[in-house]
Amino acid sequence: MHTSSYIPHSQRACIVGIGETRYTKRGEQADRGEWALACEASLHAVRDAGLDPQSIEGLASYSGDTSLPWLMQHALGINRLRFASMVWGGGGSGACGSLAHAVAAVESGQAANVLVFRSIVQRPGSRYGQAGGFSEVPQMDLLAPFGMLMPASMMAPSFTRYMHDYSIRSEHLAEVALAFRDNAQSNPRAVMHGLPLSMDQYMASRMIAEPLRLYDCCQENDGACALIVTTTERAQDLPGKAVQVLAAQQGGNAGWGSATMGSHTMPAADYGWGNGEQLSHDLYAGAGVTPAEVDFAQIYDHFTPAVLMSLENFGLCGRGEAGEFVAAGNIRRGGAMPLNTAGGLLSEAYIHGLNLVVEAVRQLRGESTSQVPDARIGLVTAGIGSTPFSAAILAS
Repeated sequence: MHTSSYIPHSQRACIVGIGETRYTKRGEQADRGEWALACEASLHAVRDAGLDPQSIEGLASYSGDTSLPWLMQHALGINRLRFASMVWGGGGSGACGSLAHAVAAVESGQAANVLVFRSIVQRPGSRYGQAGGFSEVPQMDLLAPFGMLMPASMMAPSFTRYMHDYSIRSEHLAEVALAFRDNAQSNPRAVMHGLPLSMDQYMASRMIAEPLRLYDCCQENDGACALIVTTTERAQDLPGKAVQVLAAQQGGNAGWGSATMGSHTMPAADYGWGNGEQLSHDLYAGAGVTPAEVDFAQIYDHFTPAVLMSLENFGLCGRGEAGEFVAAGNIRRGGAMPLNTAGGLLSEAYIHGLNLVVEAVRQLRGESTSQVPDARIGLVTAGIGSTPFSAAILAS
């Protein structure tokens, strides 16, 4: 755990640069490849920080990333690579986990400047498993005989239980999808920019895996994004506005490591609520803030019910209150807790959540296309419902 009170202020981690490629629909950048996109986003982040690529000493990404450290070192011209890591769980679990690794590296002195990146190119074909053989992920082999061949069907039972236990209606899920799509209309980088969504469209969309309709499920996109982490002391010599990392945490409740079906070690009440409560407690303690001090949140929205679960797990509303909380307009621009202000994974782009961290930085710099007035503290979460899970709290 990153606990800022144990670190001298001058050595605390901050984000000093962000970069992105163009975000497109799945398969539209297959001719470029993940390595090329990773390099482009990384160079944008380096330039945004006012640094030279040769000043990068560390790399942090997600497990399964094809842009390997030696490839990145060669392409970027990094002279001295002192740190490299990949986050267990890959996918949505890694969004803040990769950031946590970078924070640990700079605060411990292992590397002066660490590049965090994620690059995705979604090629045609199945995302999970392989024809005629077993999946690389053991949980998939356990779930496949029950027809759970995609994330929507894997998560659907837990979401159904959550909706039953807390009287969540389809209209509540729709409010999440509509709010994020509305934010995307102000963001020209968003894949869904120029494509507004109505309640009638949402309700008429096809069912993917009950209770999940089409617009409850995130996109699959091509693109890359990156950020640069260094210390507060070094940031003073750079031109841009540094964003402090108050805390970055990995963890998860018991039982979720056995996939979304849960296990005998999981309390029954947790199955329909999520696995972020323990991590949330540690995160706020490490950051030295409370949920009441959070001005906005970027919540991993692979599915709309996960957003409601995360609101409750991270104390942004009470347990069982998320449905009415979103129905009251609280997550929209001007609401009590604006969420996913660039459009999120549902409407900006699905870059395994690292773009949520990038948007949090924009908010705290005052540069968002859906800016929250006087934003000082932001929460970012990774994909609830898997272990290890991760989250971070950033501050201006």
